[in-house]
Amino acid sequence: MSYMLPHLHNGWQVDQAILSEEDRVVVIRFGHDWDPTCMKMDEVLYSIAEKKWQIMGSSSSCYEPRLEIPAVLKNKHIMIDLGTGNNNKINWAMEDKQEMVDIIETVYRGARKGRGLVVSPKDYSTKYRY
Repeated sequence: MSYMLPHLHNGWQVDQAILSEEDRVVVIRFGHDWDPTCMKMDEVLYSIAEKKWQIMGSSSSCYEPRLEIPAVLKNKHIMIDLGTGNNNKINWAMEDKQEMVDIIETVYRGARKGRGLVVSPKDYSTKYRY
């Protein structure tokens, strides 16, 4: 479904996408359209795309496959504590649409309150334990 998402091909386009939005959450999936992880994430992102979110894909080769929610309201970068130790990206494929919606809504609510860090509704620290 990556063909259904707007694509950003360089850093300038990424910056402009972030800086141009004042009222909507900007969600950017970095990676390649042919990457299986990105394909799974694109399916989820396309299925939850709504007017209050701006969802885009970037196929810049300098980025690992990941999802970032880098800017919300007044161009402020919001970090989200997912329990993984990395507060600004999801580098695995989310397969549950509702989990993705919950994360985006948490970021949106935190941004409206002026917070720079929000806590994910779910702890992902044990996601890859065997």
